[in-house]
Parts: sequence; C-alpha cells; structure tokens
Amino acid sequence: MERITSLQNPAVKRIVQLSKPRERREQGLFVLEGARELGLALDAGYQPTAIYLCPEVYAHSEYPNLIDRLDPKRITGITPAIFEKIAYREHSDGIIALMQPARHDLASLRLPDNAFVIVLEAVEKPGNLGAILRTADAAKASAVIVCDPNTDVYNPNVIRSSVGCLFTVPVGIARSDEALNWLKEKKIKVYAAELTAAQWYHETDFTQPSAVIMGTEADGLTPFWLENADARIKIPMRGAIDSLNVSVSTAILTFEAMRQRGFL
Repeated sequence: MERITSLQNPAVKRIVQLSKPRERREQGLFVLEGARELGLALDAGYQPTAIYLCPEVYAHSEYPNLIDRLDPKRITGITPAIFEKIAYREHSDGIIALMQPARHDLASLRLPDNAFVIVLEAVEKPGNLGAILRTADAAKASAVIVCDPNTDVYNPNVIRSSVGCLFTVPVGIARSDEALNWLKEKKIKVYAAELTAAQWYHETDFTQPSAVIMGTEADGLTPFWLENADARIKIPMRGAIDSLNVSVSTAILTFEAMRQRGFL
C-alpha cells in the first residue's frame, strides 16, 4: 500500500480544502470520515473515489472488517500526523474517504403509499440537520426534504451529527415552491409547525399521508408555507421560553405520527 508521509502532499491539501462548501461544489466531492459512516454509505450505493487509511489508528476501530469491502487499489496509507491534520472530529477510527454526492432531486425520491415526510425550510445549522436525520432514521420517516438550504447536506458536521444517517434516509433538496407542488401532486397533507397555531399537534391526524414543515429557530416558517399549508400545528409551551430547538420539535411531531400509526 502506497503511503503518504508529507503534510505538504497535494492530496492532503485537497482534503483540507474540501472542508469548504465552494470546494465541495467545484470538485464534486465530499469528505467522509469514520468506518461506521463509510459502511452506511456503501450500503446506500455510494462509492469512494479515494480512501486514506492510517493503520496505526484503524487498528483500534470497532469496524475492522470494513476494509474487506474496499477496493485496495483506491486505498492510500497515511501517517498519524497526516490523519490528525485531515480528520474533522476527535476519536474517529483512522479512515477517510472522498465520495461523490448522490442525486437529491425530488424525482429520485421513492415514497411508500402512506408516506410521512419531514420538510425543513432554510435550515442553517449543520448540527440541527444531522440530528433531524437521526430522528428520521429512528422513526423510519419516508424522506427528509431540505428546502432553500443555508447549509450543505455534505457539510462534515451534518455527517458527524447524523452519525451516518445522511446515507440511510432518502433526502431531497428543492425550492419551497417545488416541494409544495410535489407534495400536493402526491396528495400529502401539509402541516406547518407554528408557535401561534390554533391546532395542537397531538390532535392532528397523521395517519394519512403527511408532511411536517419546520422552519428556523430564529424566524420560524416563511409566509409561503404558512399560507399554503393544509393546517398549522403547535406544540404546548408551558415555560418562560416559547420555542424548542428545531430538531427537538421535529422529533416530537415525528414520533407522534409514528404513535398514531401504531409503530411504537
């Protein structure tokens, strides 16, 4: 196995550059760190274009057999010093891959008959998006649609905070008007989460094809979704603070839908 030993190697510089959204767009690549996450990506049909492995660190991985699934011709060895430089998070297991993004247009999404969809408008915090993807995976939501995003779904923090659920949940990216038309065409009821709504979330019928629309923590949903939703729903707030973290709110609504559908 070829091994890179210099921090000045062009491959090392390229990986560091891919931490920037513009570089990811221009190169058509993203960085995937961690054996568990890479395994989930492989299961979803992603294929690495290059793999960088630090044997000294990977020797302690909880996923030692992952290496058997990889093309040895694409694996390049790196030193612990190089891994430390290019690794995005602490305590990962010595493997980093460069991957090509998947398609995320709405036409590529395949929904079951009684779909439950999470729609996020203008999500801006990678950690929130990652946490919502974890919720979607845990609840087996049909899809997550990211509308007019202010963060890149392949941001390293999204992958880290989703613990790889970016690769286990169908994800679409679209403008809000495209998403609304798509939902209407599929006869999916649209429920907009709003603090001042009249309808309680637990009194909403989620047993039919449904989508919950979540806005930003700072501004909530724009008038577009509020005016075009089939209903506006709210979560009770009993304390001094009148809002929850968007990922927590999404989890509450999602698991209420699952409860109503008899999945809990």
